[in-house]
Amino acid sequence: MVSNKSLFEEEERRRLLDVLRQSFSSLETAYILHWIPEQEEDFYKILINDSTIADVELNRLNQDVVPIINSMPLSQYKVGLSKINQIKLAVAIDLARKDLNKAK
Repeated sequence: MVSNKSLFEEEERRRLLDVLRQSFSSLETAYILHWIPEQEEDFYKILINDSTIADVELNRLNQDVVPIINSMPLSQYKVGLSKINQIKLAVAIDLARKDLNKAK
């Protein structure tokens, strides 16, 4: 089950979802924490389940370009996070845990 399905309904979001599924075999839920649309690329910071943060770069103009994906444990991401981003993250973690509990 992937949360925020409305976020993944557009063609670009479906591509993002496919990339996440290929990169994270244990994906059950995902929440976009940050999205930066640039001229040629989209940059995403995504909470995967309730334990991993993924940085994803998707080329908007050429879908044949291999996406760049980096991940880190949640504990590493939290270090030095601003108050607003801590709140955003806390909400996303809470929602992700609810999704994961529903899936059980």
